[in-house]
Amino acid sequence: MHLCKEIKEKLFMKRPTLFLIIFLLCCLTLQAQQTYDLSTSPSDTYKPSIQVFLPSADKANGCAVILCPGGGMRALSWESDVEQMAAFLNGRGIAAIGLRYHLNTGSFPQGMKMSPMVDVTHLERFPQADANPMHYPAGDSILQLAANDAKAAIRLVRQHAQDWHLDTHKIGYLGFSAGGGVAIAATIQATDPVERPDFLCTNFGPSLIPVQVPNPAPPLLIMTRAEHPNVAAGLVNLFLEWKKAGGNAELHLYGDGSGPYTLMPQTGRTTTESWSQQLLLWLEAKGFAKRP
Repeated sequence: MHLCKEIKEKLFMKRPTLFLIIFLLCCLTLQAQQTYDLSTSPSDTYKPSIQVFLPSADKANGCAVILCPGGGMRALSWESDVEQMAAFLNGRGIAAIGLRYHLNTGSFPQGMKMSPMVDVTHLERFPQADANPMHYPAGDSILQLAANDAKAAIRLVRQHAQDWHLDTHKIGYLGFSAGGGVAIAATIQATDPVERPDFLCTNFGPSLIPVQVPNPAPPLLIMTRAEHPNVAAGLVNLFLEWKKAGGNAELHLYGDGSGPYTLMPQTGRTTTESWSQQLLLWLEAKGFAKRP
């Protein structure tokens, strides 16, 4: 609203037609970014929510991606993992739903240290693909709350599917870093069909709990960097767990670049920068999205 007010003050008297066009664009943007509360208890001090970013009607293809941002369960990388990603997806006709899930605001238990870093050649150290380096009761309970938030988000998105011009069979997750752990936990714990994603994508985010692959298992897309400790080993094991259960899974283990991955310019200097295009190709190939 501040932007629209400033535009009004500067442009209205001099260029009313330009003012009207830009003002309408501002209003359309505001309408496309609705926020919905996911709180289940009035006493909940942390207010989980979703923010909805819808593509233009002429581009919309019915697909919706619930974005679970990274941040180590202590912050949310909202600008890069939600706002920038939402603009990227909206431009391809895909609705984006940013999820603000429960975060761990407490301190680590006194004297507790992280487990040693595990590289991708030691998969045996992460049985059932659990790559969480610091299990403790309070941390695990927050992860459970965050997974519940993700399930509530997908339920709410399906409830509004008609209003938002979505296909109820083309709604899934994309998790970044810790947000990948949240999306995976929500997927494997979803017992109600309305809470089950149609697809699961994780970008640099391994499971943070032991994996029991759901039946039916949604198609899984994994993207990460081979050299990242814990993450790479955990995600290779996630791929193997999915395949052992008969699920459809695809793994892109990039050998160069750094991560976690944000949207990158397409320079051709590193294969990691292609991850966002790979995501689009995968969604298209699986029938969840089509080119606008």
